Amino acid sequence: MSEPEIPAPLVEFGGAVPPAPPWFARAIAVEPERSRIIVHSAEIEMLTWGDRGKPGLLLLHGNGAHADWWSFIAPFFAADYRVAAFSWSGMGGSDHRATYSIDGFVAEIFAVADAAGLYDAGLPTVVAHSFGGFPMMAAVHSQGERFAAAVIVDTPFRPPGEPGGRPPNATNRPHRIYPTLTDALARFRFAPPQGCPNPFIADYMARKSLVEVGASDGGGWTWRFDPFLWHRFEVGDAPALLADPRCPVALVWGERSMLMPPTRIASMLALLPPGTPAVAIPDAEHHVMVDQPLAFISALRGLFAGWP
Repeated sequence: MSEPEIPAPLVEFGGAVPPAPPWFARAIAVEPERSRIIVHSAEIEMLTWGDRGKPGLLLLHGNGAHADWWSFIAPFFAADYRVAAFSWSGMGGSDHRATYSIDGFVAEIFAVADAAGLYDAGLPTVVAHSFGGFPMMAAVHSQGERFAAAVIVDTPFRPPGEPGGRPPNATNRPHRIYPTLTDALARFRFAPPQGCPNPFIADYMARKSLVEVGASDGGGWTWRFDPFLWHRFEVGDAPALLADPRCPVALVWGERSMLMPPTRIASMLALLPPGTPAVAIPDAEHHVMVDQPLAFISALRGLFAGWP
C-alpha cells in the first residue's frame, strides 16, 4: 500500500499569512543588511546581522532554498556573532550560471566570509544544512584551516557503494508560472516530502522563494531557483569529503529525518574523526529549522559554548 500524499502546507490558508508566535515575529523584525557581491562574474545575494568585530558565523542553506531560510535563526546569534548567510548561485536572489561546480560554490563561501567581515575577530564557524554541507565539507577538506569549526546539519553523505538518489528539483524544463501568488503558495512543498508543524515558517520561506514575472514572460509568479542547476552540476565523491577534515566538525540531524537513517549516521561518523560531536534534534525531520527551530538554536548554542 502506498503512503498517503503529504498535503502542501499552505493550501488551507488561501494566500493568507498563517498566525505566528511572538518569538518568530520578533526574529524576522530584525532585518539583515542586504547586499550583493560579485563571485566569478555572478552577483551573489548576501545577508548580514550583528556588528563587525564579533566572531564570525556563516550559515549555508540547502538545495532550491535561499539565504532567508536563516532569517529567523540568525537574529538569535547576532548579539554575540557577526552572522552572514547567502544564496548560492542559481538559487534565491543570486544570479544563475551556465554551469556550476563544487569549486565554484567553495569560492562563494570564502568570498562571502571575506566580504561580510567574518574574519575580523579570527576564524569563523560555518553551519550548513542539507545540500549546503557538500560545498562546506569540500571547503573544509581543502582549506579547513580557514575555519574555527564546521557543523553539518542533516546532509546525507551516502556510504561508499550506496547508489545515489535523484536530486530534488532535478528537472530539465522551465518553471511553471502561476497566475496568482495564492496559486504559487499553494504549490510550495518541502523536498524530501515531510509534514510542516509550523506553517508560518513555510509561508515566510515560500514568499521569498517566488518572483513576479511580467506579461512578456507569461505574467504571474514563479520560483527563483535555476530549474536546470542539477543538469549542470555534479557533487562528485561526497563521502571522501568527510575524511581528514582540516578543522573540527560536528554532525547535527533531525531525529525523524528520512535522509539520515541510523546506518547513514554511523557511516558518516566512521569517516569523521573520533569524538566528533553528534546531536539529534528530537521530533525533527530533514528541515530541522522548520520543524524544531528553537531546539535547533539551542543545540547550536550548546555546541558553540563548549566546542571546539
